[in-house]
Amino acid sequence: MPRYFTQDHEWIDVEGDTGTVGITDYAQSQLGDITFVELPAEGSTVAKGDSVSVVDSVKAASDVYTPVSGTVSDTNAALADEPELVNSDAELGGWLFRITLSDPAELAGLMDRAAYDAFVAEL
Repeated sequence: MPRYFTQDHEWIDVEGDTGTVGITDYAQSQLGDITFVELPAEGSTVAKGDSVSVVDSVKAASDVYTPVSGTVSDTNAALADEPELVNSDAELGGWLFRITLSDPAELAGLMDRAAYDAFVAEL
């Protein structure tokens, strides 16, 4: 399944018309210990670039932006009791939400792993 990245340090794995979204390992390392995750409402319709979630840490609260437009179809309920999953497994078990894509063409504007790694190396 292809994975894409944003300059705001979100990732999205796409399978069919469904994307699973989270923050990158780089993002969680910059935030420090995650203490709370506010997830979007299931069924909500969002547009690419909308702030749809907030990740609170000991350092700061950080908005999470959706990399694509669509409808939120699922959220990671485990984060309610274990927000630290975002720290320990940011790019797998610490996913935030799933979205049904309304415009798969929006993926063309995102980075692949190599481009994202090069982007982070320049920060």
